[in-house]
Amino acid sequence: MTSENDNESAPPKAVHPPNRFDARESGFSGANEDEDALRMRLALLLQEHSDLDAAILALSNAPSHDTLTVARLKKKKLQLKDMIQKLRDQLTPDIIA
Repeated sequence: MTSENDNESAPPKAVHPPNRFDARESGFSGANEDEDALRMRLALLLQEHSDLDAAILALSNAPSHDTLTVARLKKKKLQLKDMIQKLRDQLTPDIIA
């Protein structure tokens, strides 16, 4: 006959991880998934860059436009251009000549 106090003093049972490796559980993703994610991100950045270009053009053509807002949009557009170039560089395979 065991009492409740005996169960409390017993060491906790160890939990053993499974012996198999599951890529989804570990956060590992294949190269194709990474490339697809980069391509989607690139497409979104290109769309945002195009939208900013249209907004800048529309504001610039307005009779009384805010030059500070236009300057900020142009700066954001340049930042997007840099991000787009970095993504394109990541998608381009390294070729050692």
